[in-house]
Amino acid sequence: MNSNPNLISGDRRWILQIRQTIDEDIEEDDIDFPVSIFNVPTSLVSTKPDCYIPQQVALGPYHHWRPELYEMERFKISAARRYQKQLQDGGLKFEHIVDQLAVFEPRIRACYHKYLDFDGETLIWMMALDASFLIGFLDVYAIENGFVMRFSSRTLRLGDFSCRRFAYDAILRDIVMLENQIPIFLLEKMLEFQFHCLESAQKSLTSMLVGFCKEVSPLRVITDVRQVLHSTHVLGFLYHMIVDPIMLSHNQQEEEEEETRYNFFKGIINGVQRFLERLKHSEPVKLIEKFSPAIVSNVPVVRIFKHHVFKEDKQVLNVDQRDHKPPLTEEISIPSVTDLSKAGFRFSPSAGGIFTINFDANSSVFFLPVLSLDVNTDVVLRNLIAYEACNASGPLILTRYTELMNGIIDTKEDAKLLRERGIMVNRLKNDEEVANLWNGMSRSVRLTKVPFLDKVIEDVNKNYERTLRVRIEKLMKVYVVESWQFLVYILY
Repeated sequence: MNSNPNLISGDRRWILQIRQTIDEDIEEDDIDFPVSIFNVPTSLVSTKPDCYIPQQVALGPYHHWRPELYEMERFKISAARRYQKQLQDGGLKFEHIVDQLAVFEPRIRACYHKYLDFDGETLIWMMALDASFLIGFLDVYAIENGFVMRFSSRTLRLGDFSCRRFAYDAILRDIVMLENQIPIFLLEKMLEFQFHCLESAQKSLTSMLVGFCKEVSPLRVITDVRQVLHSTHVLGFLYHMIVDPIMLSHNQQEEEEEETRYNFFKGIINGVQRFLERLKHSEPVKLIEKFSPAIVSNVPVVRIFKHHVFKEDKQVLNVDQRDHKPPLTEEISIPSVTDLSKAGFRFSPSAGGIFTINFDANSSVFFLPVLSLDVNTDVVLRNLIAYEACNASGPLILTRYTELMNGIIDTKEDAKLLRERGIMVNRLKNDEEVANLWNGMSRSVRLTKVPFLDKVIEDVNKNYERTLRVRIEKLMKVYVVESWQFLVYILY
């Protein structure tokens, strides 16, 4: 007999939940609350499961029943006790908080893409415990007087001091996993119960999240958090802190301008198409058709019109067949950092957490973020990419950025050069681990075009191909290497 109560009564519980959902008077806002917590696509999980499946602690319902994660339940209970002691109303118990959270059950369920096979009471207790644990963990990263407070007296008791850093890194990685997210409004509600003030709760939560993002982000984060307060969970908050809203608006503006140009040229081409159709039935064209095809086909002008006018089985200038296909893999090819450096390109850090790539005073300057890598970066980036792939309706900006970095970092020599230029802070063991991190980064579930990043790739390739060194190498290959191979073939 299966000892898991979740599986024993699953069918009956499903019926009860459906009845309750239909009969309850649920607010429209709760029904329309957008899905934000997804299952990671199988194509991504299969590449490196440990980066997507929690190893230390389960937060939320997706991995709650995994026995190997039960050990952390005692730390969740300890966090709930500390939270209860911090309640300003001394008579208020943790179970009273759970009762007040029950009204948000429909909204909680709406956040998850997967059906939650839990009864209402179990789900709310689970969420309350997980939220108190997460608040206790994030509180370590709260910014006080401009500094992030880490490993203070408030630190969760996770074993002896020698293992504390290891334990914290393991939990930190679990917290940023897409399948381990809980709705951020629950954290806000828990803090509001604690402070009896929504404004104080929001201020405290923002301080925690900003400090946490500054700690784990491999890229610089924005300073104006007003743009990201609408985030639905911790990973979403981190994503929006990295992917600057200015980039998103810039990209949308470029798409609108491209659409405007397309409509303009489409109008012109449609006019040309109508002219060609009328010309096709005109007397001069009918007269030309009476001549010998061999004579007519040698006339340059006729040769141009032949394809568009005389071909009955082809559409004339069909501009509606625009190339909306995603970019091919070959389109992200770009010389490595070492090759660019040998060709005369310069890499240098700049103000505002960015670095520049430029060839000479007359060439374009390309801006990319400065990197800071540690043992958590691989998991952080992979889950940000998974979230972007599941949640974003537009271009996959962060995904395209990682593809670009994968393109310019091929070997440990590339990583070393960026580190020595101050463009990359490497807290990993060595430069080879950095190269392996980028080269092992999985692609997203779909390719995408991001205009301002694609322009970097295009311009770097264009400038690289024009360098004297590359031109000489190509000439040597054509006139020396290939000629020598031909000579060897003739002699033997």
